[in-house]
Amino acid sequence: MKRVTFYTLGCKVNQYDSEAMLECFLKAGYKSVDFSEIADVYVINTCIVTATGEKKSRQMIRRAKRQNPDAAIVVAGCLAQREAEKLLAQGVTLVIGNANRGKVVELLESARQSEKALSAVENLTRTNYEELTVSGHFDRTRAALKIQEGCDRFCSYCIIPYVRGGIRSRKVDDIRHEAYRIEKQGLQEIVLTGIHLTSYGRDLDGETLVEAIRAAAFPEGIKRVRLGSLEPVVVTEGFAQELSQIPELCPQFHLALQSGSDSVLFRMRRRYTTEEFSHAVAILRRFFPGCAITTDLIAGFPGETEEEHQQSLAFCKAIGFSRIHVFPYSKREGTLAAKMPSQLDRKTKERRARELIGLQEELSFNYARTLLGTTQEVLFENDRDGGAEGYTPTYMRVFAKGAKSGDIIKVKLVNYQDERFTGEIGG
Repeated sequence: MKRVTFYTLGCKVNQYDSEAMLECFLKAGYKSVDFSEIADVYVINTCIVTATGEKKSRQMIRRAKRQNPDAAIVVAGCLAQREAEKLLAQGVTLVIGNANRGKVVELLESARQSEKALSAVENLTRTNYEELTVSGHFDRTRAALKIQEGCDRFCSYCIIPYVRGGIRSRKVDDIRHEAYRIEKQGLQEIVLTGIHLTSYGRDLDGETLVEAIRAAAFPEGIKRVRLGSLEPVVVTEGFAQELSQIPELCPQFHLALQSGSDSVLFRMRRRYTTEEFSHAVAILRRFFPGCAITTDLIAGFPGETEEEHQQSLAFCKAIGFSRIHVFPYSKREGTLAAKMPSQLDRKTKERRARELIGLQEELSFNYARTLLGTTQEVLFENDRDGGAEGYTPTYMRVFAKGAKSGDIIKVKLVNYQDERFTGEIGG
């Protein structure tokens, strides 16, 4: 039996795409093995959002070739989309980029039979949404469900629109059908993913993000639906009111901020101000009291002054995020920001990132304290130490003795340490 192994870098969309490609191999009779093992086929699903992701992607391609020089190497994802010819010249067997993932086995066999490396990278400006499905999820409680691909925002720092193409949305009926497949596996939570969820439905006739959420929540066995990243521009009174009528929706909202300084947001080509962001947060908190608001921040954007950095810190503290994901600015060739003057040195970017991370730790602890003593519903997913660990609807980690994986039960949160609650069942 032929053996295939995957290494996936980057976002949840990449993770979904890898699961869909793995399913193609399993249906073709391949056996899945760990990446550390010798395999006949190595699939590396790459990321180039940051310099670190790109470097790691290249490292894993080289590692696969060292592990088995005779193996076939398949490279997918954003690095493949951008550098197909270079990868072929480096001995990669098949390059498929961000299209044709559902044909991966067929394309690989074609390359092998012809004994010639193959690029199946397409111009993504002319493609429709690629209907990939995952029927064999490896998590015991939750599944990612991809509903959208591509982005046309062209923020000045971001390479994604160039390697993911324009907006393509999955039809609501197809979302509902996959939600039923997930339910049949006994999974209870769905995480809706996409490159730019806020744009969902713009390319479809009358289908909206709210309808997509309802479709995912429709099967009776699906108890939770969690959203990926949104932009504040989507959060209107009407949108929030519609969401509040979906009981399965988890009250955890990831609103991408990137900077708490209006002048930096302008240079980033973000399409909102801090005032508009605050307004969106206020709307969500009115319709979802106690909800968790999480975000992303870029530290050290080109030209960012110390005053702008302090503005960002102050704004984040005023919002009171429950979690912040911090990234030092990473120069991406081909973007507008890469050509901007006043590129900051690494030391400054790292120092500002540390300060933002310090604030994130403070804010995360403050949010956790508001939950101490409350009773929360927890979906448990990992058995350990005579109990299980799982997550609240606001994605707070909880351990409770006597719980087991797959349970959704109410737990009183009695202690918080090292970013984890200890809970008591039935408290």
